[in-house]
Amino acid sequence: MININYLLGIDIGTSGTKVLLMSIEGEVIATEVSDYNLNSPKVKWAEESPETWWNALKICLCKINKSYANELKSVKAIGLSGQMHGSVFLDSSGNVIRPAILWCDQRTFKQCKTIYKIFGYDGFIKLSYNRALPGFTAPKILWLKENEPENYKKVSKILLPKDYIRYKLSNTYATEVSDASGTILMDIPSRNWSNEILNGLHIKRSLLPEVFESDIISSKVSKEASNLTGLIEGTPIVGGGSDNAAGAVSSGIISSGLISDSIGTSGVVFAHMDRPLYDSQGRVHSFCHAVPGKWHLTGVTLSAAGSLRWYFDEFGPSKEIIKNFPDIKGYDLLDKQAERVPAGSDGLIFLPYLSGERTPYADPDARGVFFGISYLHGPDHFVRSIMEGVAFSQLDCLTLMRDLNINSDKIILFGGGAKSSTWRQIIADILNSKVVTLNVEEGSAFGAAIIAGAGCGIYSSIKEGVDKIINEDKENNPIAENVEKYKKLYAIYKLLYKDLKDNFKKLSSLS
Repeated sequence: MININYLLGIDIGTSGTKVLLMSIEGEVIATEVSDYNLNSPKVKWAEESPETWWNALKICLCKINKSYANELKSVKAIGLSGQMHGSVFLDSSGNVIRPAILWCDQRTFKQCKTIYKIFGYDGFIKLSYNRALPGFTAPKILWLKENEPENYKKVSKILLPKDYIRYKLSNTYATEVSDASGTILMDIPSRNWSNEILNGLHIKRSLLPEVFESDIISSKVSKEASNLTGLIEGTPIVGGGSDNAAGAVSSGIISSGLISDSIGTSGVVFAHMDRPLYDSQGRVHSFCHAVPGKWHLTGVTLSAAGSLRWYFDEFGPSKEIIKNFPDIKGYDLLDKQAERVPAGSDGLIFLPYLSGERTPYADPDARGVFFGISYLHGPDHFVRSIMEGVAFSQLDCLTLMRDLNINSDKIILFGGGAKSSTWRQIIADILNSKVVTLNVEEGSAFGAAIIAGAGCGIYSSIKEGVDKIINEDKENNPIAENVEKYKKLYAIYKLLYKDLKDNFKKLSSLS
């Protein structure tokens, strides 16, 4: 007899869409990923076509349907997750007006200044619990109004990436609290759109979808989408969660005293909060959690594993390492290179600001830097210094939380970077904390599936789903000798941005 209880998690990522089919016990039945590339038509711009996400989803579902048709027909609910802050502009017919502007786009610095002129710097942070940053959605809307007024006149609805997929699956406009938080158009404590912010920015509330809690069923698969995807018409779709919030669910960060670190394209330090809290300087983000009635703080490095991917794509593993390890492929070869270099990379320091930076500097002009290069350094050093530089940036984020008296006796690590034993140890040493990984490594799509299970009643709550499925796996403890070495290097790392900040701006003005 076929198990009639399956859950589907969908994650609309920056570099690919992932679909995960799982049993209610947490067994992953199937996963499919369809990759794509973001476009950068101008310096500081980052865009993707929303149709690319929809086509990628159909490709993934088609592949799963070929091998698991019965299981796919037995899905009880669907959970959505996706990259935050992206702006999808639709006309009155539901057609995409222009490519979506992504979270890592840095074009809207001028519009952020406009927001501060309207509300005041401190006033806006008090109102939104966050700074106005170029990556967020609100300044993107203002940018469209100012720079593409003809397109803005056509706008009938503004959606986030995962919520565009909800629309394509259901013909329903809806969002949920965790992803909507990243628009900086919300009243974070009340968990709904802020009339004061919308009125101040002259953004009509009718342009935004209704906001639901993350585990609420907000739509159902339409007949048209059923025909295109193989999903059963009427299958419930819950609110879901932002990639960060859904990833936190998949890593068990659903109660106080827990902090996670996600090393994906971006790096995110995430702390669960029982009440809304913000940093008066806006250095960390304060958003609603996917867990009903809960919140979270995050610090974000824009180019975390993305930095290593840049190196891999542009330079690749060394010829020597490929020759020495013919049976190893991909990023595992970079791990082998990093293993050959001592902690501290013999004085080579990397600043991971390939697309500007968010936490703690909020500087779109910041750029990546290798500092301390000598004849001693080779490809192996560059690989390890990238891993260390990203970990230093995560320490920047964690330090801000520690300053707010948010502490944990361990860091739960997940994302692509968590698969590297070398990177795990580097992070444990630099953060000076025990680092643990989990038995589940599927990330946001898995968290979205758990949220779906809570929404359709398979689990009584998100917590029950997490407690039933997720357990700790690997553990790395800091090595005292490395901790001391990294403390000294981190002091230099911190000074480098301060020393280079003005030159970053001058360099940006030339491009």
